[in-house]
Parts: sequence; structure tokens; C-alpha cells
Amino acid sequence: MAQKVATRMTSDGWEIVDTSGFLHLIGPLWQRQVDGINEYALVAEDKHHNRRGLVQGGVIMTLADRSCGMTARHVSGKPHMATVQFDTHFVEAGKIGETLVSRPHVVRTTRSLIFITTEVKVENRVIAMASGVFKILKSE
Repeated sequence: MAQKVATRMTSDGWEIVDTSGFLHLIGPLWQRQVDGINEYALVAEDKHHNRRGLVQGGVIMTLADRSCGMTARHVSGKPHMATVQFDTHFVEAGKIGETLVSRPHVVRTTRSLIFITTEVKVENRVIAMASGVFKILKSE
């Protein structure tokens, strides 16, 4: 099954993002560029289910937070960011087997903060809306 998913994602232009830590446990995380905009995806597997058999909300939040954070790093050119605020609104349930896609949008940047929003979608169906504030950290 995993090979079939990987083949489909690769043929649609997705590449696996190199991850570690917590994200590595819930991944793989996929990335591609469409019309110059980065998109991020996670294919919901059985390991992502909640007690109702749907995608656990924390998985959706993690995809939204990580994709917005990666976008903040890309826009700022800085390697270190911290999420200082993140709001998520769940609109509809995600189902196991579906591909969840986040396409972050930068709202505003300052010298130290980046404001970003995203929708997590399954095809044309919005399952969550999120917005975050990311702090640019000084290099150590």
C-alpha cells in the first residue's frame, strides 16, 4: 500500500520532505510547487485515526503548523523559527486514505514576525482553517 501511495504522489509531482523528530513519526510529509507556491501534503494512514476512525485533529494541526513554519523559513531566509501563536478551526472531518493538502499564504512580515494562514483541504473540500504567527529567532 505504501509503495502504491508513493508512486501516485511522485507521479503527481510531490517529493518527500526530509523530516526528523515528531514529524517523522506522523509522516511522510510531501511537498511540491504549483504556480510558484509551495504545497504540502500528508496522506492519512491508519496510524492517524482517532477513536471514531477519522483523522485525528492533532495530525491536521501538525500539518498546518509545519507547512506554515516551513513557509515562514522560506520567506524570511532564516533557518530558525518558533510558532508563537497558532489557531485552528476544524470545518469537516478528514478520512483515512485521503490526501490532506496545505497551501500556506503569507499575510504579513515584519523584522521579527511572520503572519501566515492556510486551509487544509482534501481535493476541493476544506477540512480546517489555520493561522499562525512565527517568530524569527536569532542564529545561535
